[in-house]
Amino acid sequence: MSQIKQLIILNRQGKGIKTIARILDISKNTVKTYLFKLDKLLTGKRAEKMTIEALLNLDGPELHALFHPGNPSYKDSRYEYFKANLGYYQKELEKTGVTRMLLWEEYRQSNTDGYSYSQFCFHLDQQQTAKGKPAMVLDHKPAEKLFIDFAGKTIPYIDRETGEVISCQLFVACLPYSDYAFAIAVPSQSISDFLYALSRCLEDLGGVPQLLVPDNLKAAVIKADQYEPDINQALEDFANHYGTAVLPARVRKPRDKALVENQVKILYSRVYAKLRNMQFFDMTSLNQAIRLKVRSHNQTRMQKRPYCREEKFIADEKALLAELPVERFELRSYSVLKVAKNNHIYLSADKHYYSVPHTLMGCTVKVAYTRSMVYIYHEGSKVAVHSRNFKLGAYSTVKEHLCSHHRHYRDRSPDYYRNLSAKISKVLYEYVCLLFEQKRYPEQVYRSCDGLLALARKSDTEALEKACKTAMENGVFSYRFIKNIIENHMEDESLQNNITNLPRHQNVRGKSYYSNQQSINFK
Repeated sequence: MSQIKQLIILNRQGKGIKTIARILDISKNTVKTYLFKLDKLLTGKRAEKMTIEALLNLDGPELHALFHPGNPSYKDSRYEYFKANLGYYQKELEKTGVTRMLLWEEYRQSNTDGYSYSQFCFHLDQQQTAKGKPAMVLDHKPAEKLFIDFAGKTIPYIDRETGEVISCQLFVACLPYSDYAFAIAVPSQSISDFLYALSRCLEDLGGVPQLLVPDNLKAAVIKADQYEPDINQALEDFANHYGTAVLPARVRKPRDKALVENQVKILYSRVYAKLRNMQFFDMTSLNQAIRLKVRSHNQTRMQKRPYCREEKFIADEKALLAELPVERFELRSYSVLKVAKNNHIYLSADKHYYSVPHTLMGCTVKVAYTRSMVYIYHEGSKVAVHSRNFKLGAYSTVKEHLCSHHRHYRDRSPDYYRNLSAKISKVLYEYVCLLFEQKRYPEQVYRSCDGLLALARKSDTEALEKACKTAMENGVFSYRFIKNIIENHMEDESLQNNITNLPRHQNVRGKSYYSNQQSINFK
């Protein structure tokens, strides 16, 4: 998905089809297809909505859905067989007398349904790595590339509390045109530390170059593939955020970024050696010392040149760098999850549940989450957004994601029922208000109110009001009482107080009898 943004950025920078195909490691026809679809999106019926900036601002799944509305194309099984035996073919071609025709004949004997000779040679040419090419002097353009590498040797500081010597990785970068250098110590070469160091580098430069040229470390490059980008997803997201592209150096080809390799060697003497007798007790103080030494290195006059690296950078490159984005980059992680019957997904990284629209129960969704936010997509469309929550086993629920029945259950409150009853009748509203003044558990009152509202939908409003008045006159607050009055058509009758005094007769023992009984008991 991020490769499409890389292609759009490179096309906007004026790169040709061949250059884009080489940088992204895809065929020219694939680039043409993407550019055709891009032109169609910009000039078609949706032109009023689709612009280059609008496309670049789309999230990866949304952009991918615009360029790939259908299913992915079928992958030919013959290529898998050819790829599995490619190493054998390359070794055999180095032997005397072994030709491509001979290899193809042997290939067809073991695989009768395999490629024709022309296709066999085509795929062999595509996979063959050119050998023995002479080195050349590269002509670098200002603000075009940023070479990135990690020094082979670590640089330490001492933990003040434990006395432990902690080794740090030294991130090194340089602009090849001016040879302007940057270095910073980070705990490891992990993706988070790598991207943190890279963001600090761009902030130090005050702008963004057109291309990032990293080494083939795991934080930058994953397993190569002919059709999908071989760049780490997080690094592609980083490049898209900063409006640049990524062009990894070839495996075992240090000459592709010779200048940063040379910077590492120079920094061994101008940073490592000069700090060897100094002790640091935290990474902050270590990086402050590294920053001073690197600044001195950039301000040192270069051999056979009448200027220093910093002068060359400020004069010719800094103004040509693209502007930094307003917001800092947040590392994104991705996961594919299934929506449970309670219309929530469980994100194991947080051990937390996040709601999804109830219509997607049982569907598979893609989840992208940063340090602060969680984004949920279904078939290329964003369906939910949540703030990241690390409360174990808890639920983050958006009310609009629930079905109407569940939404009603969550919305229940005294005000909710008062508002509903007020819309039906003023008398019913008064009766509901008196219901909530009774000393009963709220859930019990909610059920009584649900019954009254259901009764209001089935009964005549006038009869309901009379029944409520009768109930209030007699101080009875019960759904069943109202229901009995309406069902028995007693709303026009008034209940009389049937409590009467007993008549006086000789069987009444009176006060004197009980007084005598108490005196007997005390004796």
